Amino acid sequence: MTNPSKREGAATAMRQINQAWLGGRLDDLAPMLHPEIVMVLPDFAGRVQGREELLAGFRDFSQNATIQEFREHDHQVDVAGDTAVATFRYEMVYERSGGRYRSTGRDLWVFQKQGGAWIAVWRTMLDMEENAA
Repeated sequence: MTNPSKREGAATAMRQINQAWLGGRLDDLAPMLHPEIVMVLPDFAGRVQGREELLAGFRDFSQNATIQEFREHDHQVDVAGDTAVATFRYEMVYERSGGRYRSTGRDLWVFQKQGGAWIAVWRTMLDMEENAA
């Protein structure tokens, strides 16, 4: 049976990541991301490898888009040893380049416990749909 404190620790790490990027505190993300983190792009269309490259994607979005709504639900965290998988469904409305878009999907993050902290090591977005809003 999974230790509830481990599950809550990973869930807290996930909340902190979302709070940091949604709050525009991108520098706060760095210590929560493994230096060699990998993000597999939606539909496995490509990959971003490394903390700085992943942060660059967050910076690009935050500098070029304005989030009007962001909701998350259906949070799930599974833990096995020092590895955790956190997922949640999201709905977001944002403006970018003069257009307004609604994006929905499931965000999936893999965490590894290192020195008492849950550090993100892998991410992808599943079932992503993006339409004009």
